[in-house]
Amino acid sequence: MQPRNAYPQAGITDRVATASYDEGLRRHMLGIYRNMAAGLLVTGAVAFGIASTPALYEPIFNTPLKWVAMFAPLGFVLLFSFSIERMSVASARTAFFAFAGVMGLSMASIFLAFTGQSIAVTFFIAATMFLTMSLWGYTTGRDLSTWSTFLVMGLIGVVIAGLVNIFVASSALQFIISIAGVLVFTGLTAWDTQRAKSDYLTYGATEQAEKLAIMSALSLYLSLVNLFQLLLTFFGQREEA
Repeated sequence: MQPRNAYPQAGITDRVATASYDEGLRRHMLGIYRNMAAGLLVTGAVAFGIASTPALYEPIFNTPLKWVAMFAPLGFVLLFSFSIERMSVASARTAFFAFAGVMGLSMASIFLAFTGQSIAVTFFIAATMFLTMSLWGYTTGRDLSTWSTFLVMGLIGVVIAGLVNIFVASSALQFIISIAGVLVFTGLTAWDTQRAKSDYLTYGATEQAEKLAIMSALSLYLSLVNLFQLLLTFFGQREEA
């Protein structure tokens, strides 16, 4: 005969397990956003510091070194993505912040080309779009993995078109790239947020989950940074010569 308190006890156990999972997931996601925010601060500080120091930016952006500054983040992120499995959590976090610094070097030219007010306004718009899509990706019950093929192909297309336009310098092509890029990176924001949530469901509080959290911070960081850069096409006001 089943004890009278068996089912209530099982219910209590389930609630405790659910509460423990929810707390772990909360820490996992907050850790992702903390790393991402710290990376953005590093990028902003490096970019502003270089742009404010002629002795630093002139040897870079007035010489062929500008190509190194432009393409270094792409090479760095590819190396990071392929090497993270062999890294410890501490090494992966250090590599992420090193990448954020390299990205700051690349983005210093933005502070040279656009007014401070338009940069601030554009970043606020990009951050608002990012937070909205990230919140939706976290809360929606829809499986966003069905978007993956479209988003990856769209990302590849935007990157290739952007590289071509470096040499073509077409304002019309840049406008098209910016529209397509904004759509792609807003979608990636939602997808990456949901994927980060799924990573914790799969791996729990393990070292693998911690490394995946750093990769998620990198992915979300890149979505926001690229949204910001693309939106400068529409909202950025250039400095007068």
